[in-house]
Amino acid sequence: MYIKNNYLHPLLLFMDTGLYSQNKSMELCNYQLNITRATGTIKVDGILDEESWESAGKATDFWMQFPNDNVKAQARTEIRMTYDEKNIYIGAICYDVEKYVVQTLRRDTDFFKGDAIAVVMDPVNSQSSGFLFGVSPYNVQAEEFLGPEAKRRDDMNFSWDNRWFSEVTRYEDHYVVEMAIPFKTLRFESDVEQWGINFFRNDIARNQYHSWTPLPVNFELYDLGYTGNLVWDQSPAKTGTNVSVTPYTAVSASTDKEQPEEVHETNFEVGADAKIAVTSSLNLDLTVNPDFSQVGVDEQQTNLTRFDLNFPERRAFFLENNDLFSDFGYNPTRPIFTRRIGLDDDNMPVPINYGARLGGNLTSNFRIGLLHMQTKAVGEGIGQNYTIAVFNQSLFGRSSLSGYASNRQAHTKSDGWLKNDYGRNAGMEFNYLNSSGTWRSRAALHISDKPEIGLGGFGNLDLEHAGRNWEVRVNYWKISKDYYADIGFIPNLEQYDAENDRDVHLGWERLHTRIGHIIRPEGDSPIVSHRINLRNDLDYYNYGELGDRETRMEYEVRFQNTSRLEFQPKNQQTHLSFATEFTEGEPLPVGTYNYSRVDLNYESDNRKSFSLRAETGLGGYFNGSLNKFLMELRYRRQPWGQFSVAWEQNYLKLPEPYGETDVTLITAKSDVSFSAKIFWTTILQYNTQEDNFNVNSRLQWRYRPMSDIFLVYTDNYFITPFLQTNKNRAILFKINYMFNL
Repeated sequence: MYIKNNYLHPLLLFMDTGLYSQNKSMELCNYQLNITRATGTIKVDGILDEESWESAGKATDFWMQFPNDNVKAQARTEIRMTYDEKNIYIGAICYDVEKYVVQTLRRDTDFFKGDAIAVVMDPVNSQSSGFLFGVSPYNVQAEEFLGPEAKRRDDMNFSWDNRWFSEVTRYEDHYVVEMAIPFKTLRFESDVEQWGINFFRNDIARNQYHSWTPLPVNFELYDLGYTGNLVWDQSPAKTGTNVSVTPYTAVSASTDKEQPEEVHETNFEVGADAKIAVTSSLNLDLTVNPDFSQVGVDEQQTNLTRFDLNFPERRAFFLENNDLFSDFGYNPTRPIFTRRIGLDDDNMPVPINYGARLGGNLTSNFRIGLLHMQTKAVGEGIGQNYTIAVFNQSLFGRSSLSGYASNRQAHTKSDGWLKNDYGRNAGMEFNYLNSSGTWRSRAALHISDKPEIGLGGFGNLDLEHAGRNWEVRVNYWKISKDYYADIGFIPNLEQYDAENDRDVHLGWERLHTRIGHIIRPEGDSPIVSHRINLRNDLDYYNYGELGDRETRMEYEVRFQNTSRLEFQPKNQQTHLSFATEFTEGEPLPVGTYNYSRVDLNYESDNRKSFSLRAETGLGGYFNGSLNKFLMELRYRRQPWGQFSVAWEQNYLKLPEPYGETDVTLITAKSDVSFSAKIFWTTILQYNTQEDNFNVNSRLQWRYRPMSDIFLVYTDNYFITPFLQTNKNRAILFKINYMFNL
């Protein structure tokens, strides 16, 4: 594998003087909030009546960040901070509430779709890692660890859970929030006298978002490059022992009717998780016999493509600090994808013996991560040992150099380690981000090693501009046919040969280009923005053979009432290197197919009690046609209930003798919050492509901070004959309790 030197030229061209600047702009340096030690006890009750609040410094005069970023916010917000030997305290008064909009009482859910106030902290002033703590007017908490890349709001999973406290007092036209964040919950350096700090507010009735510091509309509210300064009267001292242990016990009963003989099992499981603060900025997580049975089921997807679908990681142990591991590569091509650990090819759980994860800052600019997991070798079955080590070194302010090494090694009870059953990977990436965050570039090289195959390679070059009105992206990557990622997700490498019933591993090369223009009307326009994108993707296989091409125009209009409309015409060329089947007819023969399609998507005002989402895709597909229709109806009963039903229908028709098929996917969801601590979630999924009807219902009671009781019921049926034949069912009761030592 090789990468031509001329691909590096664009990266060097756009490295401006911001490359050498590690300091915030003078404008941001003017945003300072002084924090002094509390003179008495602070009671977290949502009433700021202690003397310390009267003398505390204030952060006021917020800026509007969305839909416009050049005016002061209409609604007034006032923030105060103080601290004692155990906690940082934040008091917030959110004035001028027109109407409360709250989506749910469930923690960490739909945070940006409801009213809320949040604080963003960067304790080590790295501008690349920090924390977000947010509270809704109904005292629903959300917290997240922030990595170097500010992910889009819709991609945030709020997986980082920890202990902190809040109370809210609600009035007709304003609400008051009081938070206490333990120093033990944070990762910080004890000799730093200034922390990065920012605050933002969701004002959903007006469809506005406000920020304390001026933050451009083309960046996310939690972007760590736009924090002000929290100035301490005295540097916070190191925290003492910070160890928590969370044991669990689970009892389950299951019936599996898909086996040759019906199998009934009753299981009793015990295990534990532990968190140990090695230093104030470095954390060690341990798990023994972990159990993820309470994690919600995947929402099924219709797949009429030639390649596997990517389901997201949902297990909390793998999600915390996951940016250290998951940001290598380019979405969806990821050399590290932790969902490969502890799940088989059918996404069924594989028992895990134990695991450990070390992650955090060694210095303000150097982060490390170490993940080690071992799955069980049951009977003659094969177990796996997984080890991943990563580092991230901040350079030139907001840029970084990162690297990783990973190893998967098989083992059995009878033979021990299998020397010729392994997969090893390593890689290095340089990520450049200028001081304002508008220019990014990336250069990466990854290698793999497998027995009887040898070394393989994967290279990536990327250049991106994200301005207020213009967006540009050029991305090139090349993956050799000998590259494998046993702990990764690399789409398109495996192609199915229907004539010979085999998977063929091919090399893959892609050039992606995109240019976009955003128009942001001013004044009283009902439209927030027009976004126009032109993109082109060229995929090559077998070193130069053009496989796939997609040329697409995207037009999206967003309205002040939160609704959106999207229109996407596209032309595709697909070269089949192998005969491929999509129906029960004969496989499509090898050849090149050219076809055009158009997609139209609409989402209505999600602040209303009733809202809808509709998608339509019409046009050609290879030498036939594929028409897709989706309608989702949603009902929200503020603040305790969300209910939805979605119907997706795909009609694929190919000429004779290649067949045709109709695929139906119906998903119904119910999410009921009896309080801010008791939740009942049910999802029903009817999927004709998988011949499966699934029921999953989960009751959760968070009876104390970070301690839960779960009752989970799941059931699966064959659709034909209609819901008469049960595949399997299970019921689980699980309880865990966090001890702070």
